[in-house]
Amino acid sequence: MNDAERARELERLMRAYGSQLVRLCYVCLRDADLAHDAAQEAFLKAWRALDTLRAGETERAWLFSIAVHTCRDMRRGAWLRRRAGCSLDDLPEPACEMEQRDGEPLRAVLSLPQKYREAVILHYYQGFSQEEIARALSVPPATVRSRLARARKKLEKALKGWYFDA
Repeated sequence: MNDAERARELERLMRAYGSQLVRLCYVCLRDADLAHDAAQEAFLKAWRALDTLRAGETERAWLFSIAVHTCRDMRRGAWLRRRAGCSLDDLPEPACEMEQRDGEPLRAVLSLPQKYREAVILHYYQGFSQEEIARALSVPPATVRSRLARARKKLEKALKGWYFDA
């Protein structure tokens, strides 16, 4: 693939998945500015690795896998300390459109440990299958099922009294 084809393919991916990728990064990082940085970094990594997209692999799962790994790298702190001289815990958590719209359930999701939060967001908010999540997170499908089940239990406990069936 030549540079012009790669550029066109990157533009297509950005149009198709840009806003979804930023939302995913926001959920992983809980900071709007960092989410935009992570999404840009993920697209840059995707552009460099376009030739690694295997036939039969969904581009969405491939791209979101890159984004999740980019966010994990950022959360580990070395990247953030180099960029901002602080940790994520020192930064405010600004409200985003998704948080304002979904309110308490989303706050409960955002409070989950990262490994559960990633699985929930990819499955329930992004519509990924368990197999796609497994590829994106580089874990076995059984691990995804386990994380989703544990996340549901934690969310049920966190949201007790908030929702009831009529």
